[in-house]
Amino acid sequence: MMAWITMTAYIMKILLVEDDKLLNHHLSSLLTDAHNQVYSTDRAAIALHYAADYPIDVAIVDLGLPDMDGLQLIRQLRERQIPFPILILTARGNWQDKVEGLEAGADDYLVKPFQKDELLARLNALVRRSAGFISPKVKAGDYELDLSRKELCIADEVAVLTSFEYVILEYLMRNARQVVSKQQLLDQLYGDGEGDPNTIEVMVSRLRKKLDPAGAIQPISTIRRQGYIFNLPCH
Repeated sequence: MMAWITMTAYIMKILLVEDDKLLNHHLSSLLTDAHNQVYSTDRAAIALHYAADYPIDVAIVDLGLPDMDGLQLIRQLRERQIPFPILILTARGNWQDKVEGLEAGADDYLVKPFQKDELLARLNALVRRSAGFISPKVKAGDYELDLSRKELCIADEVAVLTSFEYVILEYLMRNARQVVSKQQLLDQLYGDGEGDPNTIEVMVSRLRKKLDPAGAIQPISTIRRQGYIFNLPCH
């Protein structure tokens, strides 16, 4: 029996730095339609502000920016020890430009024009690797989360999860042994900070029953006034 999944499981927070207004709009719409949260700008200075003050998962950076060269922006991000992965998106396609971009601190390089599916796949791969999950599966004891199929197996048996339950579980497992607030989980579910915190309590309660019906393992703990924590190490 397949898990009931009707939406993208993990909402990426993407910093988009592109000065072509039409392409910026197109990319923002594409990424938002794929259930991601986009912080869009055409200026390097604003990008540095977003990078410092917002919980960015991955960045898309064009090299030809009006106020600063994209390579210089990438170097400044790395000099400030901002660790999120960076994908260069540019019309410059020769190997020297690729090498220079990677040496500046970028993690991947995509040349325009591009296919939207390839862009989304590369962004997902970068985020997985940055979170320590090179494999499309996250394992914790008898629990195995398949990030490609959006499916949970418990002791090799497929568990039936709603889309919202899956989103919450994936985020908790990606941030295993770290406290995750209700607001963070609401952001994952709705992308705009809206929603009722009581929804999270109900979802987590249902997850606990599905993950640990006997109450013997207790993979998810409540941290009073702070949120929740997935207790098992994930790899």
